[in-house]
Amino acid sequence: MSKKAFFMTRNADYSVDAMRSTLGLAVENMYSFNAVVDIEIPELDEHNKENLDWIRDMEGEVYSNVDANVEKNGMTKASLEEIGQKLRDIEIIVPYGPI
Repeated sequence: MSKKAFFMTRNADYSVDAMRSTLGLAVENMYSFNAVVDIEIPELDEHNKENLDWIRDMEGEVYSNVDANVEKNGMTKASLEEIGQKLRDIEIIVPYGPI
């Protein structure tokens, strides 16, 4: 049975790296998710937009509670409460990068 991992990022400098780690675990046959919380990140380049699509192709998702990230980067909108509910089903939670 595959484990479930969830990366949480609150630092724009680490958000893309956390997405790459999310994708890496998905490739290793884990259900892998990511949340960019309380910060706005710059628009993703084409390569990182493809990574976002690959995460979804592997049954994962990238969430954000910031509308700008949803609009310009195509992340899935989720409130902190909704993210907290999702974390209840996760076996490995990784706070990624400094706050």
